[in-house]
Amino acid sequence: MARLLEYYRKEVAPALMEELGIKTHMRAPKLKKIVVNMGLGAALQDIKILDDAMEELAIITGQKPVVTKARRSIASFRLREGMPIGCMVTLRSRRMYEFFDRLVNIALARVKDFRGLPDRSFDGRGNYTIGIKEQIIFPEINYDKIKKIKGMNITIVTTAHNDEEGKALLQKMGMPFKR
Repeated sequence: MARLLEYYRKEVAPALMEELGIKTHMRAPKLKKIVVNMGLGAALQDIKILDDAMEELAIITGQKPVVTKARRSIASFRLREGMPIGCMVTLRSRRMYEFFDRLVNIALARVKDFRGLPDRSFDGRGNYTIGIKEQIIFPEINYDKIKKIKGMNITIVTTAHNDEEGKALLQKMGMPFKR
């Protein structure tokens, strides 16, 4: 069992139930899934960029990414429907908790001039999205083999009913928010 999942069950869930006034453990907010997305507009000119991004995303998450394709054509961007423009991974269960653990405890600490994450990135339903500018903050990535710095979006989906419950859950799990 993942270290963070065990921590959630023993420490976080009972504390959240007490703090939020929840009577049953089934109602306590928990992590549902984490979606890691890389949008690569430069992949239109060079398909090798997409291959490199897929390889790096597989190393970071431990799961093979899916290629995302354009839904419609946009002439000003020279984009046609069905062209590959990015890649994404949806993490659940054990891999999700292991990725969250590495993100919070290792990767975010390696961000230059890091002062905490903003608490305004919630969507109104308890889900949180982080934008990362460099994939090199993850220790699994070999800095010497990187050809181009790429960013990614990480969306943490929770079972919380509102932003307050979602923030309370992520704070108890160790997410470093700005004070």
